[in-house]
Amino acid sequence: MTTRTDVPRWTAIPAAIAVALLGLPLVGLVLRVEWADFLSLVTTESSRAALALSLRTAAASTVLCVLLGVPLALLLARSSGRWAAAVRAVVLVPLVLPPVVGGIALLATFGRRGWLGEHLEALGIEIAFSTLAVVLAQTFVSLPFLVITLEGALRAADPGFADVAATLGASPGRVLRRVTLPLVAPGLVAGVVLSFARALGEFGATVTFAGSLQGVTRALPTEIYLQREVDPDAATALAFLLVAVAVVVIAVVHRPGRSPW
Repeated sequence: MTTRTDVPRWTAIPAAIAVALLGLPLVGLVLRVEWADFLSLVTTESSRAALALSLRTAAASTVLCVLLGVPLALLLARSSGRWAAAVRAVVLVPLVLPPVVGGIALLATFGRRGWLGEHLEALGIEIAFSTLAVVLAQTFVSLPFLVITLEGALRAADPGFADVAATLGASPGRVLRRVTLPLVAPGLVAGVVLSFARALGEFGATVTFAGSLQGVTRALPTEIYLQREVDPDAATALAFLLVAVAVVVIAVVHRPGRSPW
């Protein structure tokens, strides 16, 4: 790894400590896995169901994050004033809330006795403790990652290219598709990956709002928590599997040769 000459040498010490703080627990996890029984531990019926549900719901929530987050990030990046600051604060709240509090808030809104959920139930629509609840919980905690990442990329991008395209007669939609989004593609990809990884690892909001019904709402983090009480070896193996899936997703996007995020 090459380092610019304007970086002080002393930064290597706290940087190394930071890497150790993040990396050593992963090493510890690897060392605790019972590799001889790994396949049998992660291929039980409940484990396979939990992994499949996690992948499906994380993918669905990531799609929701893109559909909702890209327009929101664009508006925030191109707006100023009190309303933009207020909206940005709302976006940031899930980042600082304990996930279980987010689950309680979702339950108070979309649950059977929630202020909106009771009206939906009258129409025959039940959200809480369903697979849809898992997707909504994951979206609630992961959407801010995409919005904040993409907004930063949009603010850093040179607006001159979009101005030139608009001057030449391109419509706002065409400018967005052909100029703006390609300019911020690395930031968009980073936001998508962060959102997917966060959704894949979500636990607190999901178990509070969606519960733990095998094959319906029991995602892999919930399965790991439950297995921790009855079979620590299985919990450790599943935890490694979850980390491995996240690492593979990040590695595919951020492989050598790509521009850094």
